[in-house]
Amino acid sequence: MADSFPQETVSRRILRSETVLVLALSLGASGVSALISFVGSLTKPGGLKDQAATLNSSAAPGRPWLDLAWQLFGITTALVPVALVAHLLIREGAGLRVLGFDRTRPGQDVARGAVVAAGIGSAGLAFYLVARAAGFNLTVVPESLPDVWWKFPVLILSALQNAVLEEVIVVGYLLRRLGQLGWTPTAALLASSVLRGSYHLYQGVGGFIGNMVMGVVFVLLYRRWQRVGPLVAAHALLDIGAFVGYALLAGKVGWLPTP
Repeated sequence: MADSFPQETVSRRILRSETVLVLALSLGASGVSALISFVGSLTKPGGLKDQAATLNSSAAPGRPWLDLAWQLFGITTALVPVALVAHLLIREGAGLRVLGFDRTRPGQDVARGAVVAAGIGSAGLAFYLVARAAGFNLTVVPESLPDVWWKFPVLILSALQNAVLEEVIVVGYLLRRLGQLGWTPTAALLASSVLRGSYHLYQGVGGFIGNMVMGVVFVLLYRRWQRVGPLVAAHALLDIGAFVGYALLAGKVGWLPTP
């Protein structure tokens, strides 16, 4: 005879296992990888600021078409966890719309995102420069792609992929599941923010703290607006500015650190 459990207990077990698996397949695994990378940087001779963390690099140097194929493959497969989340939400009768990730308010989402990006972008850049100068951060190299025709389109697609993956999973999905599991709003906020900081730890202590603070702001905005759409827009604009800006300015202005 099959074991019988109260429906609520079964549901919570399923939701708990589901959440762990989604994170293990996506940003939770990235957090562990970033921690290992950070330990490696700490134990390497020399200071953190003398080391570099490269975000978008060539996957096949000297072979641009193969490189492009790898870049597109990486961007596409990185979004599979988002498709999984969408599938799981549809099975419960909701879908991504319940997280506010849809096309019902594109203008408002982009406008709000632009305002958020302007505020966080300027403060984040200043914090990064201070943290690196103090020796708490590696030199972040947003891109080191070859100068080929697809460079900027790929950088923009990479920024969009980061934004969708992180905001849908770390804010919308995680907060929904933690709420269903009975977590308090404060505990859920801390979990989401620490997770965001964890997978940026490869950049150094500054990357961890800066992104954790950003995570707190994003959770508060999500609770106010009940939509991840503006957060996806803000994150995409921040990353596009970082990736494209670095490609255009690196080596041409004195204030931008380079390896």
